[in-house]
Parts: sequence; structure tokens; C-alpha cells
Amino acid sequence: MTLLAILVATSQRVIASAARLGKVRELATYLRSLPIEEIEVAVHYLSGQLPQGRIGIGYAVLRAVADSSSASEPSLSIAEVDRALDALAADRGAGSAVRRANALRALFARATVAEQRFLIDLVMGELRQGALAGVMVEAIAAAADLPAPLVRRAAMYAANLGTVARVAMQEGAAALGKFGLQLFSPVTPMLAQTAADVAEALRELHGECAFEWKMDGVRIQLHKRADDVRIYTRSLNEVTSALPEISDLARTFLARELVLDGEAIAFNRSGRPHPFQVTMRRFGRKLDVDQARRDLPISAFFFDCLYIDGRSIADHAARERFRELVEAVPASLLIPRIVTAAQPAAQAFYEAALAAGHEGVMAKSLDAPYEAGNRDAHWLKIKRAHSLDLVVLAAEWGHGRRAGKLSNLHLGALEPASGDYVMLGKTFKGLTDVMLEWQTKALLERETHRDHGTVYVRPELVVEVAISDLQASTRYPGGLALRLARVKRYRDDKQVEAADTMETVRRIYAAQADPASKG
Repeated sequence: MTLLAILVATSQRVIASAARLGKVRELATYLRSLPIEEIEVAVHYLSGQLPQGRIGIGYAVLRAVADSSSASEPSLSIAEVDRALDALAADRGAGSAVRRANALRALFARATVAEQRFLIDLVMGELRQGALAGVMVEAIAAAADLPAPLVRRAAMYAANLGTVARVAMQEGAAALGKFGLQLFSPVTPMLAQTAADVAEALRELHGECAFEWKMDGVRIQLHKRADDVRIYTRSLNEVTSALPEISDLARTFLARELVLDGEAIAFNRSGRPHPFQVTMRRFGRKLDVDQARRDLPISAFFFDCLYIDGRSIADHAARERFRELVEAVPASLLIPRIVTAAQPAAQAFYEAALAAGHEGVMAKSLDAPYEAGNRDAHWLKIKRAHSLDLVVLAAEWGHGRRAGKLSNLHLGALEPASGDYVMLGKTFKGLTDVMLEWQTKALLERETHRDHGTVYVRPELVVEVAISDLQASTRYPGGLALRLARVKRYRDDKQVEAADTMETVRRIYAAQADPASKG
């Protein structure tokens, strides 16, 4: 059995390595040293994830048991830790709080101080060592001596990276090739980077590309086999029962089997899109579906086809997937799209989307495959004003009318190279009384520590922020700061992994700093 201490030491070396290749090398060397039966758990841990998911242990409890005692020499194995966390996750019911605290105390008493720190960060979801999915994929490929694109493709469709690592190292390329899109097994949707305008998008995508209206709705993935229809959100939660009108429409599609990517959105009586928060009412936990359907009808617009009648076409070029989509879905349910290399035509299409009340447009390469879960430069979003989906890192207590409420938000974006969140600025603008009430409760539930009027939180909440522009800054470690930031909304539909990164932030800054580059 492999000691947890060796994994922790590997994690520390990964943190110390500033270069991506150095991180990959450390991880790959460690993975090669492991018995096959320990690879899955180790990959989970080094990716900052618990195989058990959330286990309901708070920071205060972890800190208390860590402070009580620690081991002088390492003795815990990875397998022992995994079994202990399995038992903790399964213990529910009367008296479970005391039993779980005692079990945790016994586990931590056998851990060294370094192991305790690692376990606290792991359980709280705060392990920031740069071993993100992309880095781990490259490490798995290196450890198994396989092409990174093959491992990356398997990772799109596998339940978790641990499974991919075990299969890659135990069974090789042929077994990885068996991972693919399956009906009723949703995949994380493909994401977009940002372009300043249509001219930049045309340059980045090298001429002719598809432009689509960017609707401010809820991303959905629809799976269909005959009359069995299921609908999933971007976070892979099933919401079929909340959207019966979309399910009913899908049953009329001629194809027997389909997986479609699209947007669900509600319109007002004059045909203008409702704000995102209004559309989200149809996705509430406690929902009178029949009444909601009458009060707030919802529409679906589809823009991609990933699977049709027994064939996964996610790997095919976008132009082929679009052809299948047009054949499979009625024209009234297709998102508006043009294919052009002409800037005037693209600009007119963008302005038409804004005139219709939408956010802007998407620009998409016609040759690119669908890369599930990837924020790819083959898809670019173009909005009227700059907006960023950022992660809340902390908040300050308000004053005056906002006394007793967590108000001024500390906002940041992930630096992919290091795996750390980089602060970009603060704002309290745009927060309504309702939002203040909600965010105070939500942030306190995620508190890690506090000082001098600031509460620091686990990076779990995504907020969409409108900004006038970005400016160079010596105040923040990323060298950039938000200017005139205002909260638009909390992105309840987004996990932190889907938030904008520092790569996007730098891209926007570069575009605004060199207006001539916009054409």
C-alpha cells in the first residue's frame, strides 16, 4: 500500500513547480509508481477532488480535529484514507455528527501535520496546485506513454479522470478508444472564449465561420430515444420534469435517437427574451410545473447535434454536425445562424441579435469537433459590453444600510498555469437587497477564515460581472484590474470550472489595448 505521505510530497512538488511541463513530469512520475488499484483515488486527490463528493464536514470541525493531535511519522496509506472517507460519507442519521467527528479525529491523529493540511484542503475543495484537468490529462498520457489527444478525448466522455488513468495505464490505447458519447449519459458542454468583435472573430477563425445568436437562456442537453426524452443542464443535472413542453416537442422529431445541445429561454408577450433570472424560475426545486408552464412558457433553440440514430458525431467537423441538425430539428427550433467570411454581413447579424434583445453572437469554426468540457478557441462569444464570469473569493461586511450583510465582493479568475485564483478587483455595485440577503447566507456557508472585516470563502460561486474595461494594475498579482465593475447576476447554472480564466481576461485586455488590432 502506498503511503499518503508520498502523494502529499508529490503535491508539494507540483505546487513548487511554476512550469506546466514540470507539473506534468512530477505527476507522471508519481502515477507510474502506483499499483493499478490505487491510481483512480490518487488521480482524484491530486486533481483536488474527493471520489465521495461532498461529505458534509465543515472547516471548523476539520480545524478542530487537526489541532487536537497529529502523528510524528507517516503511516497512513491512500487506501486507508479512502476507506475512512467512504465511511464518513455513508454515516447519516441520529448521532452521526458525533460519530463522524470521532472518526475524523481518529483519522487525523494518524496523519502528520503536512498530511492534515493536505486533507483539509482536499475535503474543503481548496487544493490549488495546478493539477487541473488539462495538466492531469497530459500527465496520464505521459505516464501511460499514449498520445495526449487520445487521453483528452476519453476524458470528455468518462465519468472521471481516475477511471481514464486506470484504463490508460492498465489496458492502453484500444481500451481508451471505447470511451464515447452514450445516450442518457450527459457530457459537460463545450465552452467558448471571448472575442472583442466580429472582425476579431473572423481573424481568429481564419475566414468563413458560423455566427449564431447568443441567447441569455439556460444551456440544455437533450437526449432522446423514441419517446424516452431526458433533459440535462450544463452542470449535468436532469431537469426533464420541469420542461414538459420541450420534451413533448422532442418526441415529434423524426430521428429515433438524438443528443442535442441548445438553449432554453422564456419570452415575454411581445416576443422579447426575459432576463436570465426569470427563465431560471422554470428550473426551481419546488415547482408547480403545470402552473409554471401556463405562467412562464419556455422555448428551446438547438445549435448542435452530437449523436443521431446510433452514431456519435461529436468528433465530426461542425459543418457536418450542423447538416445533421438541420435534418433532425424543425427550422423553428434552430438557433438563428449564418455562415460567412464577410465582416459587414457578420456585423449586421450581430446587430440583429442585439435588436432582438439577445446578448450578442457566437462565432464557430466550421472544421472543429465538439470538445466536451473544453473552453476552446474554435468557439468565440461576442457581446455588446464586456462581461466576465468570475469567482467570489471573499466579501467585506457592509456599512450603513448594508450593515450586517456581506457586500463588497472580492472577484478573481483562475490562472491555469498555477491552479491559483488571481484577484482582479472588488465591487458592491448591482447588488439588490434580495441578492445581499442570499449572498450573505451563501458566503457564510462557504467561509474558510476571516480577518479585519473580510470573510474568505471557498471558491464555489460564479458571478457575472459587467465592466467598462480592464486596466493595468500593480495592486493585484495578475497585473490587471476590473474597471467600473457591476454585478449582473449569480450564475447558478455554472460550476467554477466553467468560469472565465486569466487567459480570457488577458485576451480582452490585449484587444482593448490595441484598438488597431480590431480591424
